[in-house]
Amino acid sequence: MLKITGLQKSYRNFQVLKGLNMTIDKGDVYGFLGPNGCGKTTTMNIICNIIRKNEGDIAFENENAKIGYLPESPSLYGYMNGFEYLDYIAACCDYENNIMERTQEVLQVTGMSGDAHRKIGGYSRGMNQRIGIAAAMYANPDLLILDEPTSALDPEGRAEVMDIISSLASTGSTIILCTHILSDVERVANKIGMLRHGVMAVEGTLTDIKKRFGAENAVTVRPGHASEITHATGNIDVVERSEVEYFGDVTFYGKEGVSEGELFYKIITALGNNHIIPEGIWFKRLSLEQIYIGVNNGQLIPHEPVAQSKEVSL
Repeated sequence: MLKITGLQKSYRNFQVLKGLNMTIDKGDVYGFLGPNGCGKTTTMNIICNIIRKNEGDIAFENENAKIGYLPESPSLYGYMNGFEYLDYIAACCDYENNIMERTQEVLQVTGMSGDAHRKIGGYSRGMNQRIGIAAAMYANPDLLILDEPTSALDPEGRAEVMDIISSLASTGSTIILCTHILSDVERVANKIGMLRHGVMAVEGTLTDIKKRFGAENAVTVRPGHASEITHATGNIDVVERSEVEYFGDVTFYGKEGVSEGELFYKIITALGNNHIIPEGIWFKRLSLEQIYIGVNNGQLIPHEPVAQSKEVSL
């Protein structure tokens, strides 16, 4: 749907983007991550043709692709009500179909139908974000870009906005979601890109990224009694070491060359042989937050991406 290659952008003597590569497929909800000042907003402004790039290629599958953009701090016209503002948006984008019908549709999707008669100047921040999303999606864009759509919202407002994004994702919309709230990204995004120092440090599906960084070959057990777990698993030949963590959880690290599956099997077998039923047992994985922080600090380097990922359910 969108492929960016070698994108560069400088402001005077400061180079923000240093050869950014980025790929977004149709139907992706792309979590665009990175610290402040790394070039995320610059990238989005270049995609929207608000500012010009210095070098690189931006190729849409459809050369006439339409883009809807909600900036981080949208400036709305407070003297207009919601209906008037969306009529204005329809005129700006030369909307050719039934304007009244489309206005009702976007108001319903964003949960603003009951407040569209009110002046925007009296809206809460959450309502501002929702009417902003309604405007960004008004012309049925091929790509919807949302820059920090839940920033500074209270939990209720954030939940409302994320419900809207989830609803759009379920209809196959292609979305770039730029946010620092990683739990939101994990909830709705199927693909993630982490920008660092003006280049793409990591890009891939959430599942594959966690596999590339989180393949620690470790299994964590939440025991009923830690002493019983220690006794039952003390002589497992594939275990390199074990560590007691928070809440008394015990994590077993496999020896080099031992697969996760074999490690898991040996542990569960040892527990069964000793008639112990743990409260829980799972493969140890790094969280998205841990991966993000590690990438930004330069402490984590991904393994080669896997050809195919498989979820494991216990």
